[in-house]
Amino acid sequence: MNTITTDKAPGAIGPYSQGITVNGFIFTSGQLPIDPATGIMAEGIEAQTRQSLLNVKAILEASNSSLSKVIKTTVFLSDMNNFAAMNGVYQEVFGAGPYPARSAVQVARLPKDALVEIEAVAEA
Repeated sequence: MNTITTDKAPGAIGPYSQGITVNGFIFTSGQLPIDPATGIMAEGIEAQTRQSLLNVKAILEASNSSLSKVIKTTVFLSDMNNFAAMNGVYQEVFGAGPYPARSAVQVARLPKDALVEIEAVAEA
């Protein structure tokens, strides 16, 4: 098991790693929509979805992987009414497919009152 650390994604705000590699797989922690360069959270569901996915991408790239190797994502939404807007950006970022398996769930609240948080499992 190896820890993934990169300054191109927000640092962990608790006792966890940005990502872990084990047995040929990468598991990212949930990524909030925080710009790692500024520490500022994007505004609006589209911008937040894009930033969360960019943070996932940065963690994967720090381990020589990529979004094209993502097997499964979990999307946590603070409001399921944002699903369609999130889905549009998600499709844009992942391109023409094939798309990873995905779960999308509404949660009562996310850290820092984010609108979205995304985690991924990918091939190393």
